[in-house]
Amino acid sequence: MPRDLADLPWARGLEPFDGAPEAEGDYERTHLTGVDIIDADIRNARFSESAITDFAMNRGSMRHTRFDDVWLRDARWVGTELADTAWQDVELLAGALSGVDAGGAVLRRVRFEGCKLDSVNLRSATLRNVSFVDCVLRDTDLGGATLTDVTFDGSRLQGLLLNNARLTRVDLRGAVGIDIADGIESMRGATITTMQLVDLAPAFARAMGIIVSDS
Repeated sequence: MPRDLADLPWARGLEPFDGAPEAEGDYERTHLTGVDIIDADIRNARFSESAITDFAMNRGSMRHTRFDDVWLRDARWVGTELADTAWQDVELLAGALSGVDAGGAVLRRVRFEGCKLDSVNLRSATLRNVSFVDCVLRDTDLGGATLTDVTFDGSRLQGLLLNNARLTRVDLRGAVGIDIADGIESMRGATITTMQLVDLAPAFARAMGIIVSDS
């Protein structure tokens, strides 16, 4: 994975973009940086072989926007609509998503590193070959989502919602903390360590209606 902007295969072809992106815009080989926007309408846009750095978006909508071969660093979304977006071959470094609606999003070959996801709605989303590295996921809602080949190395999961989620080859062994707020019965298809099983045992017992009492 590229660690710096200059490491991108298409770095030399990037063109600086002045201003804010617009709805239905097509941005190829574009470097969007230093942008802070509020209540913007960027629905149905497309970014390909592009870089987005030092970017902030408060509220507004990027619904149905596509990100193909995009590298993001220090990108922040607060209260933004990212529902039904499509992400493929994307890397997000040191990013933040707070109060974001990304329901129905499709993520394929996406890597989050050093990111914070706080109260993010990923209900009915599709995550395939997605990795969370050294991230914090707080109150993330994956209800009804489909996760395949997803890893969480060095990440902390707090208040995770998994109601009716479908997991296939989801590896939680690298997570440094797992707290399932609801839907623990949907963990079929996940791999955990023995210590993680011990930590999760009370939640499994509650889900199965088991009363644990030593008296």
